This record gives sequence, structure tokens and C-alpha cells, in this order.
Amino acid sequence: MAVKHGLGGWVNNSSRGVEIEVSGSLKQLEAFIADLQKNPPPQARLESFDVKDLPDYAYSGFEIRTSADTASEFLPVASDLAVCEECKKELFEPGNRRYRYPFINCTHCGPRYSIIKAIPYDRPNTTMAGFSLCPSCKEEYHNPADRRFHAQPIACPVCGPQIWLQEGAEKQSKGEDALQQARQHIRQGKIIAVKGLGGFHLFCDAANQSAVERLRERKHRSGKPLALMGYSLEKSAPYFVLSQPEKDLLQSTAAPIVLLDPSAQAEKILRIVAPDQKRIGLMLAYTPLHLLLLEPAPDFPDLLVATSGNISEEPICYTQEEAAARLSSLADAFLMHDRPIHHAIDDSLTQIMVLEKPLEYPLRRARGLNTQPLPLPAKMQILGTGAELKNTFCLAREGRAFLSHHMGDLQNQETLLAYESAIRHDQELYRIQPELVSCDLHPDYLSSKFAEEYARAKHLPLLRVQHHHAHLAACLTENRLDPEDPVLGLIYDGTGLGCDGSIWGGEVLYGNCKGFERCFHLKPVPQPGADLATRQPARMAIAYLLSAGLTIEDTEPFKALGEEKAQIIQAQIRQGVNAPLTSSMGRLFDAASSLLGLYQQVSYEAQAAIALESLADSQEENAYPIRIEGQSLDTAELFAEMMIDLRQGTRKQVISARFHNAVAAVSLNCLLDLRTKKQTNKVVISGGVWQNHYLLKRIWAMLQANGFAVYTHHLVPANDACIALGQVAVALAQSRR
Repeated sequence: MAVKHGLGGWVNNSSRGVEIEVSGSLKQLEAFIADLQKNPPPQARLESFDVKDLPDYAYSGFEIRTSADTASEFLPVASDLAVCEECKKELFEPGNRRYRYPFINCTHCGPRYSIIKAIPYDRPNTTMAGFSLCPSCKEEYHNPADRRFHAQPIACPVCGPQIWLQEGAEKQSKGEDALQQARQHIRQGKIIAVKGLGGFHLFCDAANQSAVERLRERKHRSGKPLALMGYSLEKSAPYFVLSQPEKDLLQSTAAPIVLLDPSAQAEKILRIVAPDQKRIGLMLAYTPLHLLLLEPAPDFPDLLVATSGNISEEPICYTQEEAAARLSSLADAFLMHDRPIHHAIDDSLTQIMVLEKPLEYPLRRARGLNTQPLPLPAKMQILGTGAELKNTFCLAREGRAFLSHHMGDLQNQETLLAYESAIRHDQELYRIQPELVSCDLHPDYLSSKFAEEYARAKHLPLLRVQHHHAHLAACLTENRLDPEDPVLGLIYDGTGLGCDGSIWGGEVLYGNCKGFERCFHLKPVPQPGADLATRQPARMAIAYLLSAGLTIEDTEPFKALGEEKAQIIQAQIRQGVNAPLTSSMGRLFDAASSLLGLYQQVSYEAQAAIALESLADSQEENAYPIRIEGQSLDTAELFAEMMIDLRQGTRKQVISARFHNAVAAVSLNCLLDLRTKKQTNKVVISGGVWQNHYLLKRIWAMLQANGFAVYTHHLVPANDACIALGQVAVALAQSRR
């Protein structure tokens, strides 16, 4: 661009950002500045743009200088980028020296975060340091006019990484032969483990029911939906009903998994990969290796299952050694490569929610998105350790929050070790030395225990943040609202330790980042079996029926449990033995799902609630009553009327809709009351329950119709993945008192 405008000078990456010094006439300089602001490099995100006048200096030309590094400062790191169109073209261009090379990349695409060891982002600081450039690659790398100028992962078949197929301990084939053998295995219904960009995937034919069932059995993932990968939008489109925003998301540089409505052509695949669901998760091939693996052919499937290379609840495998140890019982063969992955990272998962307008609504923020910082109102260095489920952690400095990629559920040693390693890696990468640590109020969460040990070892103050306060603060912060400006919050999720020691989760709050007031909540009921009730919705149905004074005999949950177990649960509830009180909205949904006979036992979180939502009739306008008694939202009448409808044979689709409508209606009534009392019109919506399309769209329309200013998540998930951001926001606000 400088050459185009006839300017001399230089540019480099420094710890402060991109620094440019140019010299020329005023007209040339003004044109250059305008051009740079309007047309930055394709993957650039401009956070600030400062211009200063300097004494004139006559440069002989324009040069790109070596990156300048200051030990105490940092540079934001780019996320991993999907293969660009130019590289795709070269990949399938006979005669090109990178024809069918699985690691083709350039400045606009390829691995970033997954291969970087330290900043500045230069080749010696990446896992590509061990691959010496051949003369041709070296020439491209050092040529400022070339698309591969300083593309740190640059490689070619002569000097770069290679692939091979492995069965057992033996390499069966290399290069193109390995690729074709892997494709043949997929045709034959086998399961292939493929080392990708941030770890291993398990691939099989999505339309082959026996292959998918075998994968589920091996992976211990009985009912949970499985993601799909397609070669291109053109090849995948017939299987889905696609809006333009969904097409844009699929083809973005982040290339996330996008939840989509299937077309009639995908009915069989839907039943196989996403039972009890209305939508399927699809991502497009985002690396050259994936493109080659999914290359269209008359006898090759259009869609493959592409699920994380792990046994359920364990971290994704990312080294050959790990894969051999942990995936050998899952995969029939391995498609390997020798480009090391420095940091494992899973695929992002998102969707388009049509509210006032189409809005991206992420469910898992990982590959392609994880390094994009979120703005904060202060510059303190803080570590937020996050929640127990769907964990992320958050590191903050210089007015930026770096929310980690999805870590998973911190409920086993393997995930905890991956979590601790990721914190160390990101601390070094962003050069953050926390001055304060914040964690969840629950003392038994592994993230809380880590925070205690970390704070003790580093002699740092530790702040415990109530779970639902963190949800409110996260949504408030993401939407750049004033951290001291009070808002109303609909915070609905499955669990979170409350200030009174009970389990919260159906909370209507008033507050800001500094503090909050619990204004309304679901009337607490016993949660018989404690955590066991989260896996057995029938237990919650019994608890709600008994709390409403209704009989439990002849109900679906009673039949599923059997008389003996149902009596034991009744005794637990009466005596208060291992039956803590809960106001969880998630458990309320579980109870309704159980009562309708959908799920009495679940294999993954929110399975019962998802089935309940999938059933709801969007044309139904009636709602069951939920009474407001003081601060409590009493569901006794709701369950009484549900029982009447069930006995009268009312369609379950109608009952589900009336249940959802009841939650929306009582939420609106609470907010109308608080708007008058608290004199605020702003509402933030957070918590895993709000991943429910039907419920969110309904409450959004109702709040808009009543003149509320409504704020939802759109950059980070509404589920517990946002908790770490909220913890940091609360810590910042409270440290400024």
C-alpha cells in the first residue's frame, strides 16, 4: 500500500502493535491513511488507529523491518484461520508446486494459535521451526510482494510436513496413497482418526448407521449429537435449509460448526447423528487436508461425521503418542502428520438466532475465535478461573479480556491437567502476571480449588464471585454497558451455588458488576439425590409433583422409577436426606420433560430440555400459570394444569409450548414489576437455559413489545463458558471501590 501511494518508510510488528512510519507529501499521506483505515489486511481487526506528525525524513524506499519485542509487553495473537480461496485454487491446480499438498497456506490462512509457542509470532517461535525452508519457499517468505511473505507456517512438499496412514504400530502408506487409503476405509464404513489443525477428529460416513452406532459405542456417546463436515457449501447445501447469515458463518475464516435446519434430504442423517434434535451441526472443510479427505467423488459420501478425537468428557488428543494410547480402541486407522500441535483446541460451535435481526449466538467459543480479545473498562491484570462445566478461563490486561477456548467439564484428572497447561501457556503468550484471582463461589469446583492454590502460591488476593452474578456481569460487559450502571437480569441455568448455600438457577436479578440483589427466583424444591437428579429427570418430576401436592402414581416418572425407588425418593424429600433445595430453571425443564415421558434418564447435559423444546408447537399461545408469591415463583398450578392436560390427552406439542410460554410470561411480569421499582429499563439475558431457541425468541418479542432494552450474548456463549469473563468483570469493578 505504501508503494502504491509512492511513500518511503517502514513497518514492523512491535509489542505495542503495528508501527508504520511513512514520508511523502501531505496529499499522499492523507490518501495512504484513508486507504489503510478502509482496506486493512483481510484478517486484521483494528482496535485503535493513532496518527502522529514527525519531522520529515527522506527515505529511499519502503521496508518491512524485523519484529520488535519488549519483554514486558505483548501482542494479540491471531486465531487459526480456515484455508483461503487462493490456496484452495492452488491445491487443486495441476502443475502448481503445491498441488494436492495437505499443508498449503499463506499469510491469509493456516494455523496460528495452535502452533505458536511464544510471541512475537515469528517462525522460530512456532512448531514449524524444525522445518527448514527450501530455496523456493525462502524466496516467497522474504518477498514483500508475495502472498506468503512472512507466512510463518509456509511449507511445500519439498521442505514441509508430510502425512501417512497408520494401522496398529505400522505405517501403511504415505502421501497421496495414505489419503486414498483413508478414503477407502471411510467408504467401507470404518472409523478414521485424523490429525487436524488443533487435534484429532474421528471421521466416518454420516449416512452409514452401523458406522455411526459403532463410533457412539466406542466413544461412550450414546445420544449426544455428532457434528458433520462437508467439502463445500455447494456440496452440503442440498442437505440444509440455509439463510445467508448461516452461509456466511460457514464460510468465514473461523469456520465454526453451525447448527442448521436439515432439509428433507437429510432426514435419515438427522435421525442417525442427532436423535431428538431439530437441527444438525455442520462445518465445512477448513484445512487443505480436510479438503483432500472429503474431495467429491460419485462413490464418496457428501457428509462425514467429524467428532472430537477423545472418549466423552476427556480432552481432545493432539499428539501421535496420545492418539495411539487413547484412540486405538476407537479408530480403525490413523491419518497422521508430523507438524506438531503446540496447543490443542476444539472446534467452535455457533448458530444464528433470529431476534430483531439475525444474530450470531455462540455455544462454544474455540478454534478461530479464542484469541479475539474483549474490551474491559480497566487495565488490571486478573485471572478468572471459570466454572466447573463448559469451562473457560479468562486472563485480563491492558483493558482486554482474553477468554480461553473451550476447556470442557473439569470433572476428571485429564481435563484438569489440560486446563492447568492452557493457563500457563496463555499467561506466557499474553505475558500476564495476575494481580488478583477470581473464582466461583462453590468451594468444591476444581476451578475454585485451582484458584485457591494459585492465589496462595503467588500470594495474591482471591475473590469468590457468585455464579449468577458472574453471568449478569459477563453479558453486561460483552455488550459494553457501564459496569456501574444497574440492569435487570434474567439468569436461568442448571446450577450455581447461591449466597444462602442452596442451589440457584432460576434467578431474576438487579445489579451491576459491583454487586447484585436477588429479586425473584423459582420457589425452591428438593433435588433428591443431589447431582444424581441432574442425570435422572424423573427425580425432579417427583419432587415438583409432591411440592405441588399432586399424586405421583400413574405418572411417567413413577412408572420409570418403579414403586420401590419412587418411595425411597419420597422419603429422601420428606426427611431432607441428600436432597438440597434448588431454584434451578434447568431442573424445572427436566421435570416437565420427564412428566411428558420424553426422558427419565439422560446421557448428556440438557438432553431432556432439548427434547422438550424440539416438541413445542410454535403456534400455541396459551400458557400455564406461575404465581408470584413475594420473591418466589410458584409452579404448583403449572404442574396441576399439565397433569389435567395429560389426562385429557392434549397433544404433547401443545403441553410443551404452554410450559415454555409460562416461563416467558412470568419472566415478563417480574421485569415489569422491577422496572417500576428499580427505575431501569435494561435487561441482560444469560445462562444455559437461554440456548433454548423457542424460549429466547418468545421472551425477546415480549420484552421488545413492552419497551425494554434487551441485551443478549453474541460474542461469548450464554452458558457457563461466559462465567470466567464475568468473574474478571466483577473483580475489576470491586477492586475499583
